[in-house]
Amino acid sequence: METDEQMANEMVGTMSKFWWIWLLMGIAWVIISLVVLRFTSASITTVGIVVGIFFLVVGVQEFVMSYVAESWKWVWVIFGILFIAAGIISLAYPKNAFSQIASVLGFIFLLVGIFWIVQSLAEKGTNELWWFGLIAGILLIILAFWTAGQFFITKAYTLLVFAGIFALIHGVMDIVRSFQIRKIGKTME
Repeated sequence: METDEQMANEMVGTMSKFWWIWLLMGIAWVIISLVVLRFTSASITTVGIVVGIFFLVVGVQEFVMSYVAESWKWVWVIFGILFIAAGIISLAYPKNAFSQIASVLGFIFLLVGIFWIVQSLAEKGTNELWWFGLIAGILLIILAFWTAGQFFITKAYTLLVFAGIFALIHGVMDIVRSFQIRKIGKTME
């Protein structure tokens, strides 16, 4: 019977072979964030499309995690399915997607913040920078409660700004995670 530490080492060993995927995804998220942060209020359709692409990219990333992870595979698969479905709907109806996402922005931030916190705590034993994800998750939950109390127009502008910030934080987290995974993989050789 394998111990938790042996299982974690095997998972990290497997993940370390694919460290470059997190690096590429992180760079892509940073580029997307730069594009989103340049939008004006007149580009609602474009933002709806970009949000759809966000969801698709995150969905694919979650499926990659389900392939690599030894435990909690079902969580990665469920989030992957949800993000892919949201991406398809957003691409089919980008103006409606923008409007609906702005309406429930606080709830979305809350869910993502909780997910980031859980993910950072799950990585605590294998990633020395796990606290970065924890702090980002806590900040996103604080933002969720602030956003929930705003009017729609404020939420729409908040969506424009924070979609870019979300992508930037996600990108930086993936880049940091990629080098941590690579470093741990090299020490295990």
